[in-house]
Amino acid sequence: MWEVYGCKYPVSATCALRLTKSEGKKIYKSAMTFALKPGCYEEYKRAHDELWPDIADALRENGVSMVIHYYNDRLFLFATAPSQEAMEQSHAGEAMTRWQAYMATLMVTDAGGKTLVEPLENAFVFGDFAEA
Repeated sequence: MWEVYGCKYPVSATCALRLTKSEGKKIYKSAMTFALKPGCYEEYKRAHDELWPDIADALRENGVSMVIHYYNDRLFLFATAPSQEAMEQSHAGEAMTRWQAYMATLMVTDAGGKTLVEPLENAFVFGDFAEA
């Protein structure tokens, strides 16, 4: 299971979570979307521009690459890692728990305070992201 913002996703949960081949090596990728609370983009952007060093270290040490796009208070995340285990390890630990709790204050959540995350289905896959 990979947990992001309090939501757990098994590798088989969605078309967006896949193991693919890149230059003969398998990679793990994930795509999802979530909504920001109105007026929270600037703080969200600032937090990521000033990413906590222990969070950056955990992502870097586990080979995680990530991009988050923003459009109309909606965020679209795409991430890759060498394996599902590497992705999970990058999100383990007390620092990530604190980070996710902080991010939940900026994002739309359910009644229990967990960020509402929606997996994205692949609409088109080509090149390095094509299925092995």
